[in-house]
Amino acid sequence: MVKKEFPEVVSLIVQSDKRYKHGAYYFLRQALDHTVKEIKKKKPNLKSNHISGQDLLEGIKKFALKQFGPMTLTLFNEWGIQECEDFGNIVFNLVEFGVLGKTEKDKPEDFCKLYDFNEAFKNPFLPKRKIK
Repeated sequence: MVKKEFPEVVSLIVQSDKRYKHGAYYFLRQALDHTVKEIKKKKPNLKSNHISGQDLLEGIKKFALKQFGPMTLTLFNEWGIQECEDFGNIVFNLVEFGVLGKTEKDKPEDFCKLYDFNEAFKNPFLPKRKIK
C-alpha cells in the first residue's frame, strides 16, 4: 500500500466530505502538533503522542487565539467550523483515512460542547465594561 502525503489525503477527504475546507485540516494538524508539544513540556516522561479530545480542543482554543486573535471566528466560519463537534468530525475524517490514530475509548462525542465558540473566541476581544 502506498502511503499518501497529507495534502493528497486532505484533497480526498474534502472531495468526500464537503463540510470543511482544506484550511480546517491544515489548522487542525498544526494545532494538534502544538498541543502535543505543550503537553510534553509539562509531562516530559510522556511516551505517547496520543491526547484526548478534550485536551485537543483546549489546545485548539489556545493555538487559534495565539495565531489568529480576533480573526479566529472569521477563519473558522470560512472553513466550515461552527462548534467543537466540527473538530471531532475533522479528527475522525483523518482517522478514517489513516492519518491519525485512535484508541478504543476515543469517540466523536469527546468533542461535544466543551466550550461555546463566542465565549472562547469573541469575548476575549470585546471591550471590558467599566464599572461606575
